[in-house]
Order: sequence, then structure tokens, then C-alpha cells
Amino acid sequence: MRFDDRGLLPVIVQDVLTGAVLMLAWANREAVERTLESGQVWFWSRSRQALWRKGETSGNTLTVVEIREDCDGDTLLIRALPAGPACHRGTRTCFEPNPAHLELGWLAEVLRTRAEADPETSYTARLLARGIDRVAQKVGEEGVETALAAVALDARGEDGRPARRAALVGEASDLLYHLLVLLQASGIEPEEIGQELARRHGLGASGSPGSV
Repeated sequence: MRFDDRGLLPVIVQDVLTGAVLMLAWANREAVERTLESGQVWFWSRSRQALWRKGETSGNTLTVVEIREDCDGDTLLIRALPAGPACHRGTRTCFEPNPAHLELGWLAEVLRTRAEADPETSYTARLLARGIDRVAQKVGEEGVETALAAVALDARGEDGRPARRAALVGEASDLLYHLLVLLQASGIEPEEIGQELARRHGLGASGSPGSV
């Protein structure tokens, strides 16, 4: 590896599952050594002049799968498995402009991880252990609760509207979560839903809408 005159080299981190470029940071020799030894990604903070492990405060760690050097040996590519958003703003990557971007693929991956946890400590694992009938029942229950929250938001005027709006967001989040669990239990990936919606709306490979 070839470090610059500051003793640093750039590190590109890529999601090993999706191929998405998650972030760019810097590492010195000690950060690289700690990454190799621990299997977790370490960097050098140029602003704080200190070593730091990704996720040491947020919990959004990066587990190393593969490390590659570029052809000149002065840049590293780390292919990693992210445990949560890579960006401090809460986005999946540091290259997304909208912190509220909803990434269903990432959510589904989180659920896959939770599904392998101990049912005593993981609600997702416990729900899946009860079978697809129970998961489907929960989707129905959450769907009704979401619909009722939407009706309540629309029907009661402006008094208390922020609280009712927050309630609808919460119910919709519960519905989406349980729907993703149901898809996982059925062996269906979120990407398949996206492909079907694109087909229905006439989106071809170019992304241009056709007649609907």
C-alpha cells in the first residue's frame, strides 16, 4: 500500500450485498491494521486527528467481507456488510440527498438478520416462529389500524392534527414492517414488488413511463 505524505490513503466502502458505494473516508496504517485484525472498518479522522471505528457510537458498524487495493496501491476498496445506515445523517449511503429516503432493500436485510436472532429477544424471530398465518393476521390488523388512523386524520379538523398525523405515520410504519416480514416468510424480495410496479406503470429499462 502507498500512503500519501500525510500517511493517509482513501478508503471506498461498498455494500457487498447491493454493490452500492456507501462512503469515502481516510485511513492511516494503524487504521488499516485494526481493520484487518478486527474485521470491523476503522478510519482516521482528519478533523479530530484520531482513529475511529465505524459505528462505535451509532452502532451502524461495517463488517469487512473483502479488501482490495487499486492498480496503483494507493486506494482501498472495502466490501462490507453494513449494520444500519452508513451516513451520519441516517441515509443508507453518504451520496443520497434525502435523509428520509426509504430503502426497502436495506429494511429487508435488517429483518433477515433479526430473523436469525433468538426468539426470546427478537420480536421478528418470534413472529416468524409462529408461522405465516400469524404474520398474515398481523398484516391485516395493522392495515385496519392504518386505515382508521387515516380516516381520523381527515375527519377531525385541525385541532390535534399533528398528533393524529404522527399516529398515522406510526401505524403505516407498523404496517410496512409486518408486510416486509410477510414477504420474507413467503420468500419474496422487495425488488420483485418494485419490478411488478414498474411493469404495471409501463417503465422499461430506460425508466421512461409508458401508458398506464
